[in-house]
Amino acid sequence: MNAMTKPLMFKQGDRELVSFSTHPSNYQHWMLSVAGDVARLKLDINEDGGIKPGYKLKLNSYDLGVDIELHDAINRIRFEHPGVKVVVFESAKEKIWCSGANIYMLGLSTHGWKVNFCKFTNETRNGLEDSSRHDGLKSIASVTGACAGGGYELALACDRIVMVDDRSSTVSLPEVSLLGVLPGTGGLTRMTDKRKVRRDLADIFCTTSEGVRADRAKDWKLIDAHARPQQFGALLATEIEALRAQSARAITSKGIELGPLTVNIDELGYHYIYVDAQVDRSTRIATLTIKAPATAIESTPATIEAAGARWYPLQLQRELDDAILNLRSNEPEVGTWVIKTKGDAGLVMKMDEVLFRLRDHWLVKETTGALRRTLARIDVTSRSLIALVDAGSCFSGTFYELALACDRIYMLDLPDSPAASGSAGAACEPSAPALQLSPANFGWFPAVNGLTRLQTRFCEDEATLKQLKNLGDSKLRAEQALALGLVTLSPDDIDWDDEIRIMLEERASLSPDAMTGMEASLRFPGKETMETRIFGRLSAWQNWIFIRPNAVGEEGALKLFGSGKKAKFDWKRV
Repeated sequence: MNAMTKPLMFKQGDRELVSFSTHPSNYQHWMLSVAGDVARLKLDINEDGGIKPGYKLKLNSYDLGVDIELHDAINRIRFEHPGVKVVVFESAKEKIWCSGANIYMLGLSTHGWKVNFCKFTNETRNGLEDSSRHDGLKSIASVTGACAGGGYELALACDRIVMVDDRSSTVSLPEVSLLGVLPGTGGLTRMTDKRKVRRDLADIFCTTSEGVRADRAKDWKLIDAHARPQQFGALLATEIEALRAQSARAITSKGIELGPLTVNIDELGYHYIYVDAQVDRSTRIATLTIKAPATAIESTPATIEAAGARWYPLQLQRELDDAILNLRSNEPEVGTWVIKTKGDAGLVMKMDEVLFRLRDHWLVKETTGALRRTLARIDVTSRSLIALVDAGSCFSGTFYELALACDRIYMLDLPDSPAASGSAGAACEPSAPALQLSPANFGWFPAVNGLTRLQTRFCEDEATLKQLKNLGDSKLRAEQALALGLVTLSPDDIDWDDEIRIMLEERASLSPDAMTGMEASLRFPGKETMETRIFGRLSAWQNWIFIRPNAVGEEGALKLFGSGKKAKFDWKRV
């Protein structure tokens, strides 16, 4: 089915699946317009356009479908409108900017749906900040009406928040007082870490359901500026001009079209051109195989732009991102992902050379950013991630980042095979897997903790990182990779099959809740960032609160919202 016409929920056999592919012609909730170097995203939510039946999206409240459109719209601004420097978020409804996640949707949803919804929403907002930080795409929230919960959290993700001072517009995070849950898409963390709101003021703000008006919101650092209705247009124009001056995006009027992905979805998994996700539901294991390019990629600005969305690095990123989202949302019991690569490692290294040499070209820069965000999506995926470096693998440069994102890396040791030459251009026997590092592993793709994955792996040990840099692009066999700490274990060909089978069986036998908690705790050692704190709170606190009767029990606050009944709490502190 064509991605431009596929509904966001569709049937595949007897299963109902989510699709994360859409197109502006199918939007029900957002209006995207571009004039010069300014894009406007106007929220006008269709009450009857929920992704699932059973609730109405009143008061510009949103569900997963609204965020899928938002994710798509931001990507189209990045690639189809590369001349845009500033994105303005607005509301098409009077007196309502966005009232946040739809409460009735949350009350009807399963636990897993709620948490996945919060995670995807989080990643979209983090991606907005990522594009501002790395690629110069700035954003501003133009708040004209009630801005509550997840709506305010979208505003918090913007570079600037301006609000009309009409004595009725407010900002609020009412989840604690009204629903018994948390501002789960980063509200608490962005207030303190990003906007530097004082703890005591944040405490009052988060326990005051009616919200805060413009003057106090400015005093408490909840917004950046406000103006009376008559002066608000001029204020917004001034703010846009200031952000325009901060943007380093290229001045170009020609983008590329993000056409639909080619994917075949069947009982065995999700099959793309360069990414194949085989799903074994009996063992609860998904095997993702990422294929290297078959030939050298386009390597000049003209040929890259002519290839457009079919340019290998961009197509690979889009397929991998879609596969991750499909597996996370549609295969909740598949708790272990095995990541493999296949193809010519030399062509992967040549791809990295092109990405480095043309790093200032707008399409190369945006593609690198998209790869960075997809790798970050892997980092925060609540699945056991195992990389297998076996015969035919090409875990080199950018592809090695896939392995570094995993909880364990197993590499096949073939001791009787000829030794690797140590030269990137020399032949290496196909049956003897090797690893190679490239500049991609030393700063192109920071994880959500702000560090490279090598820094994270070695706990920022500078001596080890210097040693690894000095290796250049040497081909590293299993014995060398193990000695350097680049892999976890290196079974030989006699033990390989049994060791991998036993490891995967053991992993699948463990509590998925314990695995989620353990993996989330171990993946980001050392100092925290705003992003790791957001995802840590989502994985732990929000996850826990969403299963507590005080929120979701029959007499819990989330279940009873709008009924006129008062929630009955278990008053014990746990």
